[in-house]
Amino acid sequence: MDSDRIDELVRRGLRTREELEAVLGSPHPGIVDKARPHLTPLIREFLSLARFFTIATADAAGNCDCSPRGDLESSVLVLDDHTIVLPDRPGNRRADSYRNILENPHVGLLFFVPGDEEVLRINGRATLSDDPELLERMSLQGRPAQLAVIVRIDEVFLHCARALLRAKLWDPSTYPERALVPSMRDMHAELVAIDVPADAEPGKRELYREYLY
Repeated sequence: MDSDRIDELVRRGLRTREELEAVLGSPHPGIVDKARPHLTPLIREFLSLARFFTIATADAAGNCDCSPRGDLESSVLVLDDHTIVLPDRPGNRRADSYRNILENPHVGLLFFVPGDEEVLRINGRATLSDDPELLERMSLQGRPAQLAVIVRIDEVFLHCARALLRAKLWDPSTYPERALVPSMRDMHAELVAIDVPADAEPGKRELYREYLY
């Protein structure tokens, strides 16, 4: 598609809630009112099994970031019905999410239980902490977390499972052949215009896989 057509699509994009609802329709009042500002016993149980989640943040200018997080088991620490704590593990030190939180504390979280299609959403306000007790309580494999993200909850609600059902996310029979998926090394090389020798050994770029904690 040429750039003029793309610019036209952007210019003619929807701008108002009325235009949006003309396309999607209006949500049922029960859907609008499903969020609550606290955890429940069953939500706590779901969190205890959710070993993968994403965290969405934005800086003061509105520039957004969304980052995946995961552990061998759920390590979300529940302090009370209005507060959870998320651990940080060793990474590449870009810390995009955390730099954003320093400017804008609002975060959006999606929690997933492997094999289950339901998605738990939590929106709230985050604070970064290096409190030794919190870090120790989120230890895995004998290593404490290196940073704690304290989230005061604004909203808790369940997201419908349609997206995961459509994608058959947990169905191995639908997975693409691994050889067809571009490697991280090759995608990065393409982004930054680096030539990768055709005979380069696979896997050399992924030493981080051996150092998780």
